[in-house]
Amino acid sequence: MKILGMISGTSHDGIDVALVDFGLDGDVLTGRVLHTASTPYPDELRARLVAALPPAPVTLAEVCVLDTLIGQCFAEAAAAAAEQAGPADLIVSHGQTVFHWVEGAHARGTLQIGQPAWIAERTGAPVLSDVRIRDITAGGHGAPLVSVLDDLLLGGLLSDGRTGGRGGTGGAGGAAALNLGGISNMTVVRDGGLSAYDIGPANALVDAVVSGRGLNPRGYDEDGRIAASGQVDERLLDVLLDEPYYRLAAPKSTGKELFHLAYVEAAIARAGREPSGPDLVATLTELTVRTVAADVAAAGVDVLVVSGGGCRNPVIMDGLRAALPGVRVSLSDELGAPADDKEAIAFALIGWLTAHGLPGTVPGGTGAKAARVLGTLTPGAGPLVLPAPLPTPPRSLVLRR
Repeated sequence: MKILGMISGTSHDGIDVALVDFGLDGDVLTGRVLHTASTPYPDELRARLVAALPPAPVTLAEVCVLDTLIGQCFAEAAAAAAEQAGPADLIVSHGQTVFHWVEGAHARGTLQIGQPAWIAERTGAPVLSDVRIRDITAGGHGAPLVSVLDDLLLGGLLSDGRTGGRGGTGGAGGAAALNLGGISNMTVVRDGGLSAYDIGPANALVDAVVSGRGLNPRGYDEDGRIAASGQVDERLLDVLLDEPYYRLAAPKSTGKELFHLAYVEAAIARAGREPSGPDLVATLTELTVRTVAADVAAAGVDVLVVSGGGCRNPVIMDGLRAALPGVRVSLSDELGAPADDKEAIAFALIGWLTAHGLPGTVPGGTGAKAARVLGTLTPGAGPLVLPAPLPTPPRSLVLRR
């Protein structure tokens, strides 16, 4: 079954797609990654989206317009993928998160926009969308949903002894998957089960400062060059590390509702500092390294498999390796999931699971009381026909290019 996964993440810079051809061999799910691509948002649309994100006030009229324009962008990205790699049997659109409602330790709601009917109309394929909310209704955080992919990939890694952990222990401490998008999230897999949660900002605050101060017209710290040219302000870093979110117990989730440019400006005021642009970026990058390294060390894992845009930042990656000398740090490419495309692959997997009547969550990954089948289906050009339901989920996943 060929499934196209699509997502625009918390960096809100464009749409990542991955077409995966899934097949079942006994209890092992195989996936051949046929095509991946990234389509930037038009500059005007991205600026309009950024202007509407929290804490900015926004009208329902603007939400309606953005829902349509983003849906049309997703539709064009899906059509381009079909033209290059062939049609999909099912398209899964995560859409664009614009608000994730969390109060204390509980997620109350979530909103992803990008009207899926535009995708169905443009491609003729059925579309699965709105994939997070069902988990929230079951008491979960609706995040990180990539944990279902991590469970299958890392479970196989542990079972076949490929972890090569500390002192040749063969991964006795387990393995963790780290995604460094706008927000950092981690999935920890051991023989005894799985846990996952959002750690904190990965690129969100750096991107906000780079854009807000005009440090790079592309809106991010390319190759970590700005951070590498600055010095960490330890006083400001201490203020940033005093964020109560870091002390919450997992499972937990967060987003740009908390971590945004005004948040940085408030921290600067509390610290009584006026750092230069490079020093501020260096400090925020070190915040990512410190918060992630602390949680990885606390988890006691042997292997850390990294994906997301932040894994292309050598300042972050070198910082993590220095802070975690007993942990083998590698990229998810080694498991067949290209580091830049892993989330799109994860949503393609969720589509396969939903199509076969299987849950797309792991309760330990989101905090839900039980696993749930995810998403809402929009029919394509023809009748909606799904495969026969499967009685049990696959044991592991093997991805190939």
